[in-house]
Amino acid sequence: MTLLFVRNVVTRLRIIVALLLLTPALLTGCSALRFGYNQAPELAFWWLDGYADFDEVQSRQARERIAQWFAWHRRSQLPDAAALLARMHSEVLADTSPDRACRWWSEWRQRAETAAEQALPGAADVVTTLTPAQIQHVERRYARNNDEFRRDFLDKDPARRLERSVERAVERAEFFYGTLDEGQRALVARGVAASPFDAEAWNAERVQRQQEALQLLRRLANPPAERDTALAALRAYMAHLWRSPREPYRRYQEKLEAYNCSFAASVHNSTTPAQRQAAAAKFKGWEVDLRALAASAE
Repeated sequence: MTLLFVRNVVTRLRIIVALLLLTPALLTGCSALRFGYNQAPELAFWWLDGYADFDEVQSRQARERIAQWFAWHRRSQLPDAAALLARMHSEVLADTSPDRACRWWSEWRQRAETAAEQALPGAADVVTTLTPAQIQHVERRYARNNDEFRRDFLDKDPARRLERSVERAVERAEFFYGTLDEGQRALVARGVAASPFDAEAWNAERVQRQQEALQLLRRLANPPAERDTALAALRAYMAHLWRSPREPYRRYQEKLEAYNCSFAASVHNSTTPAQRQAAAAKFKGWEVDLRALAASAE
């Protein structure tokens, strides 16, 4: 199973539609999932406003587009996500393979891409109204994000950096399976140590994407681009988020994803029947909640 990937999607993609699509992996209980999803339109607005510092007119427009997106997502995407969780609930009880883990990762990513595509028309309506001051606000927010990234992933002490990476990986596994035993923790530590993950390469790609985003916002907003032009530009930028235009990073990412599939499979196959039952119960609870949320669509 791609259990180690589900929570990572949010960090790696850094787009709110992925966050919302994978809400089940971010919440610890059924009631929390339902509450969180129902509050998500407001949270999404505040997340975006934290970057762009919308004025009154933009705020109304953004809230309207977010509401439209969530209505679509609740109606058309939650039943599909629930069906996928039902399959995961069944398969998590058995051993898995790297190929199967990669297929699960691909299925979630495809759904994230669909959700992102649906968000682009609303985004095109808003980004063309941004002022130079607001784009500078986005740039400052990126700078704060980069400071946080350096603190979390670029510790100058290699031993401390590895220790933190192991802690994160153990936390992700325990989120699904419950407490890992000593042998399982050692397996995770060895897997993290052998990983081709390169925080410096990831950071360089992040910063490059931020600069491309800022250039794109300035081009679309000053003077305001036609909607079709803005939509095409945003779609091209989004395609680069899924697949970097820089070949060295693409090769690195493909290598890392292949390794992560193998790593996730090895961790899963080390789990006990009780741990797999714990993961299955989570998936089942999320499935039930998503079906209830979808049934409440207007």
